[in-house]
Amino acid sequence: MQKLEPITDFVEITPSAEIAATAHGWRAKCLQRLLRLDMPVPRTVALPATTIQAIAAGRSLDCKGVLECFGENPLVSVRPSPQNPEWGGPSTVLNIGMNAARHAVLVKTHGQAAADALYLRFVQGYAVHVARLDPDMFEIAEPSAQALRDALRAYRDEMDEPFPEDPARQLAEVLRSMSRAWAGTSARLLRQSKGAPEEAALGLVVQEMAQGLGQGISGSGVIQFIDPVTGLEQVTGRFLGQAQSSDIAEKREDALYLTRDPRGPSLEELAPELFASLARQGAACRAKLREEMQLEFTINDSHLAVIDAVRVPRSSRAGLRIAVDLANDGIITREEALLRVEPRALSELLHPQVDPRGTRDVIGRGIAASPGAATGRIVFTSAAAQASASRGEPCILVRRETAPEDIRGMHSAVGVLTERGGMTSHAAVIGRGLGLPCVVGASDLSLDVKALVLLSKSGRKLVEGDLITIDGTTGQVLAGEVEMLPPALDDAFRMLLSWADDVRDIGIRANADTPADAQTARNFEAQGIGLCRTEHMFFEEARLVAMREMIFADTPDDRATALARLLPMQRDDFVQLFEIMQGLPVCIRLFDPPLHEFLPHSRDGLRELAEALDRPLSEVTRRAEALTEFNPMLGMRGVRLGIVLPEIYDMQAQAIFEAVVEVARRGGSIVPEIMIPLVSASREVELVKTRIDAVAAKVRTATRAEFDFKLGVMVETPRAALRAGEIAQHAAFLSFGTNDLTQMTYGLSRDDAGRFMNTYVQQGVYPEDPFHILDVDGVGELLLIGAERGRQTRANLTLSICGEHGGNPESIAFCRKAGFDYVSCSSYRVPLARLAAAHLALLDKDRKKTT
Repeated sequence: MQKLEPITDFVEITPSAEIAATAHGWRAKCLQRLLRLDMPVPRTVALPATTIQAIAAGRSLDCKGVLECFGENPLVSVRPSPQNPEWGGPSTVLNIGMNAARHAVLVKTHGQAAADALYLRFVQGYAVHVARLDPDMFEIAEPSAQALRDALRAYRDEMDEPFPEDPARQLAEVLRSMSRAWAGTSARLLRQSKGAPEEAALGLVVQEMAQGLGQGISGSGVIQFIDPVTGLEQVTGRFLGQAQSSDIAEKREDALYLTRDPRGPSLEELAPELFASLARQGAACRAKLREEMQLEFTINDSHLAVIDAVRVPRSSRAGLRIAVDLANDGIITREEALLRVEPRALSELLHPQVDPRGTRDVIGRGIAASPGAATGRIVFTSAAAQASASRGEPCILVRRETAPEDIRGMHSAVGVLTERGGMTSHAAVIGRGLGLPCVVGASDLSLDVKALVLLSKSGRKLVEGDLITIDGTTGQVLAGEVEMLPPALDDAFRMLLSWADDVRDIGIRANADTPADAQTARNFEAQGIGLCRTEHMFFEEARLVAMREMIFADTPDDRATALARLLPMQRDDFVQLFEIMQGLPVCIRLFDPPLHEFLPHSRDGLRELAEALDRPLSEVTRRAEALTEFNPMLGMRGVRLGIVLPEIYDMQAQAIFEAVVEVARRGGSIVPEIMIPLVSASREVELVKTRIDAVAAKVRTATRAEFDFKLGVMVETPRAALRAGEIAQHAAFLSFGTNDLTQMTYGLSRDDAGRFMNTYVQQGVYPEDPFHILDVDGVGELLLIGAERGRQTRANLTLSICGEHGGNPESIAFCRKAGFDYVSCSSYRVPLARLAAAHLALLDKDRKKTT
């Protein structure tokens, strides 16, 4: 077989060299940019990905030719340079070229201790990362001449040959090891988990060592010029004297602060000129690389070398602040600042967050259903949550799963934790609506309802009153209290969103059920309310009694009498809602849930109800059982209730119209949008519309006031989507309720699907959880059919979605492309939706420019 010539495809990095991130990786390209900024970067050679692939396949590199680029007897390091820094790579190897001869020279120039430490470090790194020997054999507490001899002997005994002396052979073996490590299964799976494509390639850079060991001021450090948590201007980092770059992470008592600090000596005091030079380098990086960079540097006998520069690792709040500051300083455009901030990151900034710098005692994990973090004492019932709130004690409501009657407990708690459920379970949906941190589906925690004990997999037992923290951003459940960061609703946050509003081209409304929710929506600058679920207004104690009287009424007149008690309460709610949203549209969904949700489920609760209604317990129990449905989701709810028990919708319509009149009397104006839920036939809309028109006429006559309103339909059944053309004859708008529409299209319960959904997604049955990410192929086709048929009947028909999907960037993209007028999402997702809509508009604009 003909012997192949060694590979010579490598290039020294100079300002004018042909270096590309796609070929040589991000690190090689970054080092070239630093050289173009006249930074003191040590001499570096870049090996392209094609060379590394060839080495992994068994080809050899002209390592002597590489080393000749650095002069006589160099010491070099090899660092990974993948196309994206997030993809990681094999460990850096330092001091390649160390051997007995070089050691003898270093003893004369740097002293015995420094020379021994350098040689020993290389032997340890080579033995572990290249020869793949047992790390324990080379674990040495203190460098010394004896430790060096022991390491060299251990290598010889294990490998049956002396430690390699030839620098070219050392470099060849390092390169072969690193290239094969990148091609290995574990490394491939790890980088794919970080978003790297399967064929992601690796470049390597060979760089002349800047020792950091020697006479005068010598050492290594890292420096950045912003706080990585807040994004505010602040010099952070550390400097270790007589150290190399791999030592920087070590905790050493002799580490120096970078800036003047009363707690100890600093580099700024020790070497003010060097510190000033670093500050200039950082400013140059910010201005020319258009980013906040972290510099890795080495000082050798008072000579500065910049070894590397990476984008400063940062929190979501820091990322937003940095983008806005760069735009305000004219370094990047506002459009680029918008695109640099991930929309989903905004959800974290609206709530307190667990400080990433603190420690975490994790006792369980679940699904991060509603962002933010909260600390409180465990309570297991809504009543206990209300009692805790009345004492001023923060609490976490822990339930197997929540139900509508837990609304009061959720309002009283600072966070919610459930053993069951998914992203669209009751707890998750209400939690996001309330801005309440929520972790659901914590299946590795077990709740004993009878004993009122929460057990972890490790056997830890938590009882009512124990202090826990839930992190709704990561899904972690933590023991005790932890350090928190406050919400980041600062000037930078508001400025970025104002820029987003300037470029987005689809409306963003909020789902808001109470005046408090509406105020939150207004604070987040929603363009109105796209869904007000009126049933949530009835769970307060005083209203619940009247609601139950209505449910147990024997005649329509008795029902009307009970509803008359609720009328002023509903009217007051709507007055507050309309005043808060003054000048913006408010879409009110008429009563939707089945009536049994308003009844107690325990025998004690039924007994209390019997006493309140002055009826025999047997009668109350019998009536409650009669109202129970086999499948409530598909039973007598929504428009079916409005047709069978029309007094309910009559009362709500009257409350809405009287509220409109009252707001007008106070000098305001509003055109309410009334939405009929769970429609499946146009005749249903006709029947409800007739009664609502009659109520409107009655209120106009009684108040001698004129007002307008819009009547629309919430499309939640596949049939409604298919018959949208007929329905649109009687509706000014169609709002697609994608929660129920997904349930009915798939034949799945959103509350139960979490038990098997992960398995389905992992095995490729569904690409994503359809309750979390809109199913554009199935549910999406129904939306498109409904939109097309509806607008064929009524050209000016307003189209929107108001399910939980409304806050997802993927859903917004779908609606925008389909020509929908707006999306509506929970109040705390409005900022995310505003930014996501801006991203879509900007990316669409860029695509049109390139085509």
